[in-house]
Amino acid sequence: MRSRVWGGAAAVVAGGLLVSGCGGAAEGAASDTAGKAADGGYPVTVTDCAGAKTTFTAAPEKIVTSNASSLELLLRLGVGDKVVGTGFPPGKGTLSGSLDARAQRVKVLSESVIPKEKLLGSGADLYIDTFASMGSMGGGGMGDAPTAAEFEAAGIRHIYLKSTACAASSQTAVTDLTAVEDDITSLGAVTGTAEKAKRLVAGMKAKIAAVQKAVGDTAESERPTYFFFDYDAGTKQPTVVCDRQLANAVITLAGARNVFADCDADYQQVDWEDVIATNPDWIQLAVRDRGSTAANEKAFDEAQQWLADNAATKGLTAVKQKHFLRIGSEDTTIAGVENADTVTTIARTLYPDLVN
Repeated sequence: MRSRVWGGAAAVVAGGLLVSGCGGAAEGAASDTAGKAADGGYPVTVTDCAGAKTTFTAAPEKIVTSNASSLELLLRLGVGDKVVGTGFPPGKGTLSGSLDARAQRVKVLSESVIPKEKLLGSGADLYIDTFASMGSMGGGGMGDAPTAAEFEAAGIRHIYLKSTACAASSQTAVTDLTAVEDDITSLGAVTGTAEKAKRLVAGMKAKIAAVQKAVGDTAESERPTYFFFDYDAGTKQPTVVCDRQLANAVITLAGARNVFADCDADYQQVDWEDVIATNPDWIQLAVRDRGSTAANEKAFDEAQQWLADNAATKGLTAVKQKHFLRIGSEDTTIAGVENADTVTTIARTLYPDLVN
């Protein structure tokens, strides 16, 4: 296992996430680190999907984000001024409030995966990777990604939003947002904004707790079945979210049953016959951000129309009853504060008398 120390003394890794200084048990490691980092308590160490360590002795000064999700988290943590570039940028108007204006000021290095040469020549000292093993979205399976040696030669530390990036290698089903909360805590520790991270996590927990109070006692057999229709992954052969994907947690916490929770993976291709066999009660029209509200609505319309016109799907209960949810793919499948909002949105739709 490799270990990379940048600028000083090493830190101790505990519980697979991070810990600052020496000593301490794995339990509570993230919160302990957050408190120390808030007071300038470096060094801080994070791990990647394979457990390799990267140590920080000070907050990064120039950051590149792989996509809008990691960019948004940094904006929420108050370090957007340190972001020197991003891939997969958020479309104008897609982020809420002042986040949108701040996001639009960030330099776009690529509309999709950042080219290797551009990333290595960005002048950044930190790259936050949301994708990693997600080949369909630009991890190791797409593009010419820099090697660890190339990152090190360029002076760029490379860390991950592990709740998304490491999903494919997970050994257990994802049924809550703990990994997302750990990602936010980790970023807060690395960037010296642990108190803000703590508040973000607390807000997420409060929203989830409210939903659970309303629908948590619903018997499993009475929970609506739910199909995440990844329209942009292709319609010839559907790609579904399985129990290792973050979306499974979002769906479960909202009081629904992911119809493909029995496949042990993050994503899997199935046949339309498999979807028909589940006959879901509800379908999420999960389209990826098109760059504007109007463009997104057009994509939602197209996805819904495809289901209504296709011979294989037009007879589904959800299609006939028009039980559709128009929720962007990224808000469900990629780590962020908005995951808790998506839980609330789904629950409010499925349980209008219980969640308001």
